[in-house]
Amino acid sequence: MNDWPEGWADDRGRRDDGYGRGSAQAEPEGPQRMRHVQRQQPPQPPQQRAAHPVGPPPVRRPGVPPQQAQSPDTYGGYDSGYNTGQVYGSPAGAPGGPAGPGGPGGPQRPQPGGTPGGTPGAAPDWGRRIKIGSIVLVSALLVTTIGTYFWADSKVRREVDLSKVIERPKEGDCTTYLIVGSDSREGLSDEDKKKLHTGSAEGKRTDSMMILAACSSGNTMVSLPRDSDVEIPSFVGSESGKKFAGKGKHTKLNAAYADDGPELLVRTVEFNTGLRIDHYAEIGFAGFANIVDALGGVELDIEKGFKDEKSGADFKSGKQTLNGEQSLAYVRTRYAFAESDLQRTKNQQKFLSALASQAATPGTIINPFALYPTLGAGLDTLIVDKDMGLFDLGEMFFAMKGISGGDGVSMNMPISGERGGNLIWDKAKVQELVKQIQNDQKVTVTATR
Repeated sequence: MNDWPEGWADDRGRRDDGYGRGSAQAEPEGPQRMRHVQRQQPPQPPQQRAAHPVGPPPVRRPGVPPQQAQSPDTYGGYDSGYNTGQVYGSPAGAPGGPAGPGGPGGPQRPQPGGTPGGTPGAAPDWGRRIKIGSIVLVSALLVTTIGTYFWADSKVRREVDLSKVIERPKEGDCTTYLIVGSDSREGLSDEDKKKLHTGSAEGKRTDSMMILAACSSGNTMVSLPRDSDVEIPSFVGSESGKKFAGKGKHTKLNAAYADDGPELLVRTVEFNTGLRIDHYAEIGFAGFANIVDALGGVELDIEKGFKDEKSGADFKSGKQTLNGEQSLAYVRTRYAFAESDLQRTKNQQKFLSALASQAATPGTIINPFALYPTLGAGLDTLIVDKDMGLFDLGEMFFAMKGISGGDGVSMNMPISGERGGNLIWDKAKVQELVKQIQNDQKVTVTATR
């Protein structure tokens, strides 16, 4: 007995007179509703069931078994065309689909501030990052500073042995430096000698000498004219180690350096002043010019222009930046002035203070691109005593800088007259000056010239 309704074929739900199996119709009939077939609806969320009620339950004919929802592949790929309008999922590979981005089997979209699956991530620990960065920065600065110190310290020429100086005055409360500018041509080529107007004399002599006293009461710079009349005392030869007795010989101060070098010069200064010298520093022509060029020049305000063929000086009045060649000419000129060596010592003090002021700045000390060339240019020709360290050099430069900034006094050694072309020191004033420095008192002594 046929259980199918009247008018329906028993072959896969097709009518005998419908499209297919030799049907004479040219076009398939439109979709017809199969009242006895109802697709099973997938479970819906409560919200969706409330928004889209499914209506009354379908009427089931007697004898017709419940029909299950079929996929497009059912019955050989035939799709009945029925669509409930309910979207059950995205195609594979589409966003949110099984293999698409964000789907169960596909790559996960990274979520802001979280992990790829959308799981919120922890906020960056900026405190920890800043702490680690600070440690790295401080470590780098420390390593650089230590490296620079040992590099610079290895270049300093500690060639002067002050232990050879005999019969020394008592130590004072200030730190005293004897700063010497020599006419050494060491490191200069023939072309450099011609350019810098240094001549080609053998050996070396002192072009400038000054005492710098670094005191808590204020720094003092005292120039010692090279033509100062001094007595050469007894001394021990720096090379021979033999003691030479003093004969009361009077001569120009620069002769002491020419006779037996820095040790005898220190001995002569201490004997004639009564002031103990703690450290010695000497720089030659080449080093002086190179330091200036490494700094990019030194700005100076020249009150009155002057010209000198021997030194190569040719300056107009006013503010100007001097390069190494011009700076050397400035500090060496004496024949262009009526006061000769006395005016030259004043110019030397002025220039050295300006040089120290521009060298001892954060822009030079902190910046390795400025510090290394400056140190390298000066240390090669800088000669100091065996006990002088880089901290002592730093104190010396900052003391000179303080003087240029008004924190101290710069003066010539007090002069009372001349004898045979030599300048005679004012003994009373010299003694008062030395006493004030030894006791770290504010210097009130003045020089008339």
